[in-house]
Amino acid sequence: MPKLNTLRNGQKSVITDISENDLSLKLLDMGCMPGEEIIMIGQAPLGDPIMFQLGGYLLSLRKEEAENIQVEIVN
Repeated sequence: MPKLNTLRNGQKSVITDISENDLSLKLLDMGCMPGEEIIMIGQAPLGDPIMFQLGGYLLSLRKEEAENIQVEIVN
C-alpha cells in the first residue's frame, strides 16, 4: 500500500491507516484520520516539507511524518 510521502503533485488519496508510534497521536490531532481525503499540493525545493490539503485546510508534514500514513490513491 502506498504511503503519503510517495504522492505526486495534485494526486488525491484517502488515508487508510496510520502507523502506531509516538507520532500517531499528533497526526490524528492534525486531522489525519482513516477515511479522510488528502491531496498533495506541493513541496519545498529540496522535497521536504510536503504540503497537503486535508479537510478544508493546508497541512505541512515532513517526509518522515508522511511516511507513517498509508493511503489509497483516488482517480
